[in-house]
Amino acid sequence: MTGHCLRALLSHWRRNPVQLFAFLAGLALATALWSGVQAINAEARASYDAASATLGRGQFDQLIPKEGDRISQQQYVSLRRSGWLVSPVVEGRLEGVRLVGVDPATSPFELVADAPASPSSALMFESRQSLFANQETARILEPVTRVTADESVAPGMAIGDIGFVQQILQRDDLSRLILLPDQPLDQPDLSSVAPDLRIQTAPQVADVAQLTDSFHLNLTAFGLLSFAVGLFIVHSTIGLAFEQRRGMIRTLRSLGVPLRTLITLITVEMMTLALIGAGLGIILGYLIAALLLPDVAATLRGLYGAQISGTLELRAAWLVSGLVLAVAGTAVALSTRIWQIARMPLLASVRPRAWVTATASRFRLQSMGAVFLLASAAALALIWDGLLAGFALLGCLLIGAALALPAIAARILTSLEKHTIAPVWRWFWADTRQQLPGLSLALMALLLAVTANIGVSTMVSSFRLTFVAFLDQRLAPELFVRVETASQSAALESFLQDNGVEILPLLTAQANVAGLPVDLYGVRVGPTYRNNWNFLDEAPGAWDAVDNGDAVILNEQLARRAGLWVGDQVSLAQGLTKPVAAVVGDYGNPQGQVIVSENIFQDLHPGIYPAQFGIRTEAEAALRRQIVQKLGIEDSAIIDQAAIKALSMQVFERTFVVTSALNILTLGVASFAILMSLLTLADLRVPQLASVWALGLTRRSLGWLELSRAVLLAGLVFLCAIPVGLALAWTLLTVINVEAFGWKLPMYLFPLDYLQLGGYALVAAFLAATWPALRLMRTPPSTLLKVFASER
Repeated sequence: MTGHCLRALLSHWRRNPVQLFAFLAGLALATALWSGVQAINAEARASYDAASATLGRGQFDQLIPKEGDRISQQQYVSLRRSGWLVSPVVEGRLEGVRLVGVDPATSPFELVADAPASPSSALMFESRQSLFANQETARILEPVTRVTADESVAPGMAIGDIGFVQQILQRDDLSRLILLPDQPLDQPDLSSVAPDLRIQTAPQVADVAQLTDSFHLNLTAFGLLSFAVGLFIVHSTIGLAFEQRRGMIRTLRSLGVPLRTLITLITVEMMTLALIGAGLGIILGYLIAALLLPDVAATLRGLYGAQISGTLELRAAWLVSGLVLAVAGTAVALSTRIWQIARMPLLASVRPRAWVTATASRFRLQSMGAVFLLASAAALALIWDGLLAGFALLGCLLIGAALALPAIAARILTSLEKHTIAPVWRWFWADTRQQLPGLSLALMALLLAVTANIGVSTMVSSFRLTFVAFLDQRLAPELFVRVETASQSAALESFLQDNGVEILPLLTAQANVAGLPVDLYGVRVGPTYRNNWNFLDEAPGAWDAVDNGDAVILNEQLARRAGLWVGDQVSLAQGLTKPVAAVVGDYGNPQGQVIVSENIFQDLHPGIYPAQFGIRTEAEAALRRQIVQKLGIEDSAIIDQAAIKALSMQVFERTFVVTSALNILTLGVASFAILMSLLTLADLRVPQLASVWALGLTRRSLGWLELSRAVLLAGLVFLCAIPVGLALAWTLLTVINVEAFGWKLPMYLFPLDYLQLGGYALVAAFLAATWPALRLMRTPPSTLLKVFASER
């Protein structure tokens, strides 16, 4: 009996291949978008882990120079002889690749994860005249030096014996010294052995994985949203399949098939199909990830200086998560239908409106759930803080709006029906309202897709306007010059002063403020700073206070992380505390910054010279030539304002390529959901349309009415999506951005962009409805006539 029942259930898909395609394609698309995002995140995190293992960043204290970025080998020898247990590291760049030279005999960490086959082992016991890099990086270096491929080395990096790397870089000095964890108790003080060095504790080293967590969390959120939109297709298809199979279920029950057996077979059937769809989705997700990974890599490199691999690996984490999420989503969609079968009386399913009646009850529950979730979203916005609370707010807002849509649409359609006199249009509005149960999930998917597009486009466009204004503020100098030595710095400053141009020297150092690693900047306050910098908040006479050494300026990231604001006291060093005079927006930078006067900085770090200069001039080309010819500074060390701005905008645009792609894919999935819903409803609607056709409406007129219905419903969804999308944008700009990245952005409105998006949504709905409408127009009259010969 079980075999016959299973064959009967499977015969439904054989007779309805479009519905089977909708189910598999919907689940595959949902799984693909989620798996693609998770594959990208997994690849990035694997690269971070490899880099951390290779460099030991954040694990050990280091000795770094107080001035410049080089340590002499004599200093290293002196430290070792005096009892300081240190391991030397030299770093540089070759062909755009980061070279790291280490001493494997003293290195405190494994260079890669697999010790037996690691480069450290090779460096100890084999030829040291070779670099080690992964396959992708090795191809770049092979034309210029000897490289051994090792996939465990972090991307964009090559490591080797310190002597060999020094030979390649043509250097005889070191970059930094790693302090070994166990040091002798009787070692002399550092200032007596190497006064030019200072200890940088491990917490002061920026952890790339921590800096990029927020970026990956945002990607995961968009992937989950895309998965939810695709899952609406699955939910809708399962519901329509049960609607079409209600006669079969009634017959099987009447023939004596136990309810438990029937439920078990249906569950096995749907879970098997879910695994097939998930498998297809994982393959498609791999292709999507491979397509988007280069842009993600460019974004992370531009924003955080993080190198990630440009190739994908099949990793169990995202493979399993895709399968589990697909099966769980199908199970949730299936559970409501199983509950309906178990609760509905046997003969109730004979009535044509039995399932619609059950759905009306569900609509009431959805409305109550929508009210609860939207109220929860309002409470979260007013009361709770934190990144998780922000994403909970987003979830409540989006799910609540989606659940409220069917009830809102039903009320609007009822009102239109009441105020319409023409019989055809009264029937049209009533028929549209009757189709809501079958179309509601597809419309919810479209609502989420349009909402996401409005919210994200508003966020990106607002960020773009703010970022351009920020660049105009920060890049006011026409030229920027970087020098290598203190003598070059002094010569450049003297030359520029003799030429009578405004000079903006910049002193930089690493510091620890309020328990956080920060960049400390010393500036010479002048007209450029006073006239171009706009603060988020400031005390009266902020620049005067900074110039006099009486106050400091914090960037927004540090102010929010440390809980500081204008008027609060900041400890810069032991015995040196200054009030905060202003907080400045610093968009696109993950690091905290403290800005002090030139004099205060030199008191804190007397050995550091200005290595960067901003220059105000109207004759950029002539002054650039003079600096190169008279001072011997390389032309490559001079960058003009336009080049920096162009590069910054390029990084900005690539930052949002992935979210834009996910938005487009989500809108496409929503359009596909409408198409599949209309196709699967088409056969169910033949008895209703046959009656109207018999009363005189032509098949062409009915087809155009179907097209009009899809476009009108899409327009209704778009109108509902506008306030929800703006609420989403507000949440992203004022809650998520603040918690994730440390800055708050102003919100701007873009009505023309919203109208354009509305046009896209209407076109998508029109195209989705075209195929079902054409099928209706070409339906043979005999098919419509057969309706009146049936038991209905």
